[in-house]
Amino acid sequence: MKALRLFAQLSGYYLVIGVVIYTALMLFPWVRDYLPIGGVEALINQPQQPGANGLTGVQVQTEHVANLGQSLFWLSSAIIGALLTALPVSWLYMSVRHGDEYDQSLISTIIILPLIVTGIVVIVQNSLALAFSLAGIAGAVRFKNSLKSSGDALFILLSVGIGLSAGIGAVELAVVMSMAFNYGFLVLWFTEYGEREGMKRYMSDFDVDASAAAPPATPPAAPPAE
Repeated sequence: MKALRLFAQLSGYYLVIGVVIYTALMLFPWVRDYLPIGGVEALINQPQQPGANGLTGVQVQTEHVANLGQSLFWLSSAIIGALLTALPVSWLYMSVRHGDEYDQSLISTIIILPLIVTGIVVIVQNSLALAFSLAGIAGAVRFKNSLKSSGDALFILLSVGIGLSAGIGAVELAVVMSMAFNYGFLVLWFTEYGEREGMKRYMSDFDVDASAAAPPATPPAAPPAE
């Protein structure tokens, strides 16, 4: 069954990533000071003091980064964390999306968009001038490819959220969002929540493999008898 196989794949992936990170931190505890993690705690506990123009700024968690090498390590870790977090989201899309409106370009967007957003957040940080400049640049770009469903917009929104989390040094938030999104979609897919007979489907059948659903190959026609 596709749903159970995907559940096992996602669970195994998150478990392996968690074990690798935990082992690395146990062997090299000093590395934690240079990793893009801990941003959630800072966001929750930071005092709500208004900054410029009454706006509250969000600090990128880079307190221990003091030189170029540490900066590159922090940025590389944030981008790799965003990539590893977005990868299982692409697996979910490839498994649940109905074949008639399957969009390969969206898969590439799910994987690459968080990396771009991570870099943009590091660039913008607390600068209102950079933020408004980025908004103007984005407004000048014309996107001709429209999404086929509101469900596809959820994947894009999650990709942006993953990039934002990694960019402010809160990769743990990106992981939690990815897990909640994937397992939530799995539950909706498995229970077929809200589906009715004859309706337009967003998700494919969870218990039918693509190989089994494909029509059998037509044998070649026999040559005419002479």
